[in-house]
Amino acid sequence: MNIARTKNLPIGIFDSGVGGLTVLKALREALPNEDLIYLGDTARLPYGTKSPASIARYACRAAGHLQEQGIKLLVVACNTASAVALDALREQMHPLPVIGVVEPGAMAAVKARPRGSHLVLATEATVRLGAYRHAIEALDEEASVTELACELLVSLAEEGWLDGDIGVDILRRYLDGLDDDRRQPDCVILGCTHFPLLRDTIAAVIDDATVIVDSASTTAVVAAAALSDLGLLNTQTEPGALTLLATDGATRFARVGGQFLGEDLSPDDIRIVDL
Repeated sequence: MNIARTKNLPIGIFDSGVGGLTVLKALREALPNEDLIYLGDTARLPYGTKSPASIARYACRAAGHLQEQGIKLLVVACNTASAVALDALREQMHPLPVIGVVEPGAMAAVKARPRGSHLVLATEATVRLGAYRHAIEALDEEASVTELACELLVSLAEEGWLDGDIGVDILRRYLDGLDDDRRQPDCVILGCTHFPLLRDTIAAVIDDATVIVDSASTTAVVAAAALSDLGLLNTQTEPGALTLLATDGATRFARVGGQFLGEDLSPDDIRIVDL
């Protein structure tokens, strides 16, 4: 491998939609000189309600497209794909390093509240597979983990309905199914990349002493460490370039994605690709 040439390749990031832009934003902050290429598989979202076989197939197609563009590291900025398809992606992309968001999120939760009680807010598929439970229990046998599917919160974030009572009411309805101890845990893990946008809503419902863990920032730290260990950090001094790809709906991607990224986007900023 030509290290000098590989250093200049972009980091590839993919998600089922725009939620992974929260991970991309954290990567830009942690690695401002890295070029980034993001693919949102908006034609097939949401992944969270699909079968494991479909999720793995979609994820491998998205990753393969990024590999064809030329990347030096893949970040799976989708909790559902990380839960279902990480092993398949690592096999497909070898020797390219592949980082998911579940393991970094679990590490951050255990570090924040060792031997604590953890509540994971996630999609149906992530909960069905027990992804965070397995990852946390592997790190901390004394931890207790509750995973709660909150699909409507994904829709709220996609619609940009980030304020007001509707989000609070929906989250309280989800939490009503839990007993008191699990409803007010030591740590809440945002197990979907859409949920950082609803952080204030979530904070309004849980106890003030509860720690909220966002896997996006932790994943960025892990990615930076991986590139450093491999000697693949970009040495350019100017800000890195950003390329945005989607499989459908450039106008919607720009409208909703701008909220996730924290800056205005135009449909012209999004290139539609066919997988």
